[in-house]
Amino acid sequence: MAAKSLHGLLTEIRACDICVAAPLKAPLPHAPRPVVQASKSARLAVFGQAPGNLVHQTGVPFNDPSGERLRDWMGVTREEFYDDERIAIIPMGFCFPGNDAKGGDLPPRKECAAAWRAQLLDALPNIETAILVGGYAQKWHLGKGAKKTLTETVADWRDFTPANFPTPHPSWRNSGWLKKNPWFETELLPVLKRRVRKLLS
Repeated sequence: MAAKSLHGLLTEIRACDICVAAPLKAPLPHAPRPVVQASKSARLAVFGQAPGNLVHQTGVPFNDPSGERLRDWMGVTREEFYDDERIAIIPMGFCFPGNDAKGGDLPPRKECAAAWRAQLLDALPNIETAILVGGYAQKWHLGKGAKKTLTETVADWRDFTPANFPTPHPSWRNSGWLKKNPWFETELLPVLKRRVRKLLS
């Protein structure tokens, strides 16, 4: 990987069509549109699940109501969030995976992490803190450290910081979770915001 520049790697990722050309299961139900933001200078990373339909249409990560909530959790402006020199945004699956029968998003495509994740992270040596958005990112990055449920993992957030901050997905679908777990907003978020501000300053 040392011989491959981050620019070259991102170019390859953005042209990737493995989930259509060589899918592990059923192919992606639409044309691939990988979405990723990264720079060698970034000290903060957002590791999410996969782009939603609105992000698929625009090609801009978290360019939807979930992104608005996530930026509020982080205490950052849109300008700061989309500054790739300071924040990397790398989902577990780079493309919108499509919808399930209930209208929710399907899980991230498994092809992405296997093909790209290790070499992409190796090309980002300055990441000091990662926000692990959702269970898929938490299981991959925390490994055996992740608990049986997302709630248990997020509740034990102090065990993972400052290198990792596990969070639920900021989707409106998790509004009920936030009401049942008020400690997330009163205890975790203030610490996260201070950490984000330190890394961006």
